[in-house]
Amino acid sequence: MSEIALIGKKIGMTREFYKSGQLIPVTVLKMEKARIIHVIDKEKRGYNAIQLGYGKIKNSKLTKSMKGYFSKKNTEPKKKLKEYRVLNSADFKEGNEFGLEIFKDVKFVDTKSKTIGKGFAGAMKRHNFGGLRATHGVSISHRSHGSTGQRQDPGKVFKGKKMAGHMGDKLRTMQNLEIIKTDLENELLYLKGSIPGSKNTEVLVKKSIKNIQKKTIEEKNKAAELAKKTPEKKKK
Repeated sequence: MSEIALIGKKIGMTREFYKSGQLIPVTVLKMEKARIIHVIDKEKRGYNAIQLGYGKIKNSKLTKSMKGYFSKKNTEPKKKLKEYRVLNSADFKEGNEFGLEIFKDVKFVDTKSKTIGKGFAGAMKRHNFGGLRATHGVSISHRSHGSTGQRQDPGKVFKGKKMAGHMGDKLRTMQNLEIIKTDLENELLYLKGSIPGSKNTEVLVKKSIKNIQKKTIEEKNKAAELAKKTPEKKKK
């Protein structure tokens, strides 16, 4: 189940209070259930995997081939299809659905979402450049990025040169975000900290790929309470 991911929408940010007086900023995600559309066997394809469908889409927006595919699978059309490798495909059946319950025993997750687009931005805003001097000798180019290329040899601008250009609107992955709480009834997921993207941005959430040993906030608070209760040894 660790390979499977869910897609949700970023609702916004709020905060959670603990008994210790701690305030934690959280991002709230409205998660959608994923449905198994197709089960892939190792005998046919060479590997075990499942194809999951996310979101709703109108029939009028589907191509003829996709209409035929969903009618063959006898399921409602889905906006997105994603494939995930699994150890044993026999454990899954077409039509089954997954929700927030897959994160029941998971403490940390990774998220992938698109950053807010800032349009065309200069070098100072985009790459945090210092700009040119604001005194003598600089004429109407205070916020420019300085020299671009070299001399006759090599006589070109190297690929990846930090210059003005389109800023934002790129996929970004945030790793090791702590799950503060889950609301199964309303299908809400509360994650510690901020997540790239504006409101209503699609966010892909899956179990953390790294093996994390750090404690959660609740575990730290419990450890602190136990430390207070245990009596200190009397000094001789």
